[in-house]
Amino acid sequence: MTWHLVTKNVTIEDGERALVWRDGQLVRVLPPGRHALFDPLHRLKTQVYDVVRTEYSPERYAVLKAARPDPAAELFTAVETSANEVAIVSLDGRPVHLLTPWQTRVYWKVATSVDVERIDIAADPRVSPRHLAMIERNRPTIVTEAVVENHEAGLLYVEGRLTERLAPGRHAFWVVGRKIEVKRLDLRPSAIEITAQEMLTKDRIALRVTLTAFRRIVDAEKAVATTPDVDAWLYRLVQFAIREAVAGRTLDEVLAAKASLDAELRDYVRARVADSGVEVTELGVKDVILPGEIRELVNKVVEAERVAKANLIRRQEETAATRSLLNTARLMEENPLLLRLKELESLERLVEKVGRIDLHAGEGAGLDALLTRLVRMKAPDAA
Repeated sequence: MTWHLVTKNVTIEDGERALVWRDGQLVRVLPPGRHALFDPLHRLKTQVYDVVRTEYSPERYAVLKAARPDPAAELFTAVETSANEVAIVSLDGRPVHLLTPWQTRVYWKVATSVDVERIDIAADPRVSPRHLAMIERNRPTIVTEAVVENHEAGLLYVEGRLTERLAPGRHAFWVVGRKIEVKRLDLRPSAIEITAQEMLTKDRIALRVTLTAFRRIVDAEKAVATTPDVDAWLYRLVQFAIREAVAGRTLDEVLAAKASLDAELRDYVRARVADSGVEVTELGVKDVILPGEIRELVNKVVEAERVAKANLIRRQEETAATRSLLNTARLMEENPLLLRLKELESLERLVEKVGRIDLHAGEGAGLDALLTRLVRMKAPDAA
């Protein structure tokens, strides 16, 4: 911009516009090109603006619209949102801005196509997939998103009130002027480990018991309405159940009746979670931990019982062996031939262990006499 005596020369490039003011009032809008303005008294003021996908001050637009409504309507597009309305502004077909309620923005439209899509968020808080693709994902103050997996149940709460159960997939909601919350619950069976806690048995012996519980959510709405934390609530409930069960039993009963103890615990817990939307599929004792001195005594008792059982089995075997020998002796006494066979069998075993045997039957005696006199089970009868 240059001055020549009584004229002012202004050059406007493509993508620009110039507003010419005289004494604070708009008199001209200069398009691209070279312009010579007659201004002998230097009363003109020129402002050059970039008009390609740019904004104009809402305050200046309000003043300009009040004084010169026709040029304002020709140059600008003003977007104003109401209390329950948001607007998506697209410049040359590309979504650029998202306006929240009670917001005003002004855009140059002489070189840019300005499209405005207004959305009423009062009736339905859900964001359509098309609108979700148009807005920025880094606007947590306007839109909230939640992804519900196939194994989950998604519960939608609007202003603290349960409105619907969401299907698996991506969901987005307008959070302007309202509180939106999506609670997701895992419907798959899961295990809860109840860690050891010290308790006293009926015979005043301290021990610690660890348990494992398997649970799954069968009714998500009931589960959320019953407790804020299903696992913590079930954890405490099982702790109370095992304390009550152990307190009514002696140590021997706790160690011996594990199956009945598990059944009692399951019945106790299932009766109290029946209307909570949670199902306890399995519950049982995993470990029973005794104090060091009690564990040593129990080990000694178990060892003594095993030794006594082993001695009893040994005595039973010895008795059976003695009875068998007695029966064999009676048979030999009643049957001389059987006794003779036994003698020959003893001789055979003896010969197997000796490398060489020299036998002398005596003069005038044969092999029969030798075999007859070699082994005798009893003394010969007196003549």
